[in-house]
Amino acid sequence: MQLPANPFKAALRDGRSQIGLWLGLASPYSAELLAGAGFDWLLIDGEHAPNELNDVLLQLQAIAPYPCHPIVRAASNDPVRIKRLLDIGAQTLMLPMVQNADEAARAVAATRYPPRGIRGVGSALARASRWNRVPDYLTRADSEICVLVQVETRQALAALEGIAATDDVDGVFIGPADLAADMGHPGRPDHPDVRAAMDDAIRRIRAQGKAAGILMADEAEARRLLELGARFVAVGVDTTLLARRAEALAAAFRSQTPGLPPSPSAY
Repeated sequence: MQLPANPFKAALRDGRSQIGLWLGLASPYSAELLAGAGFDWLLIDGEHAPNELNDVLLQLQAIAPYPCHPIVRAASNDPVRIKRLLDIGAQTLMLPMVQNADEAARAVAATRYPPRGIRGVGSALARASRWNRVPDYLTRADSEICVLVQVETRQALAALEGIAATDDVDGVFIGPADLAADMGHPGRPDHPDVRAAMDDAIRRIRAQGKAAGILMADEAEARRLLELGARFVAVGVDTTLLARRAEALAAAFRSQTPGLPPSPSAY
């Protein structure tokens, strides 16, 4: 049995742009539906969505048959959480709120087996090794693991060069919402100051030879950031897409169908 290749990591290494979608519905059924929609990657959110370990496992299994790479965002930069996500088969991890190069190095160490890191050895129990059916998994696993770290504050931006230059950090993801809040503009990632900071961060990440990523649901802005040099861009969130489309559909029917009562929505 072969060690699964990581096409997302290969694309970052080759400088190819990839578009993705954020998954917050915590459902393997919707994850499978979206895995065939044409995105290069899907992010299973373990930080803000109601995903526990088994929820993530079921979504990894649902996405596996499709030509779409699953990324898992851990709840925190915690070696125990990271170890468990790797063991269930996640090959690309996003670690939130990384503030400096030391924290970036700790994130990388949690994904590597000794002597290069501190990942605990439990491959006999792990889907990642196909329960020890992948030959030499312990010596080969590191080559296909991709580490993405998130910068989300002014403190992290001040340390950006060190974070991006950390060995085996494959990409740096800019968190627009938290960065906007930290800069005093909550809910306003489109604020000129925030936008300028994100643009500058993309340039600085690229200068370190690493891939820059971001979540940007505005299509025109997402295209601009890709042109600026962002290499992995999430262009939407499943919960938002569903909520807005459902709301628009209900409103259209109520406005165009005589006799329907007013919307019952109190929101």
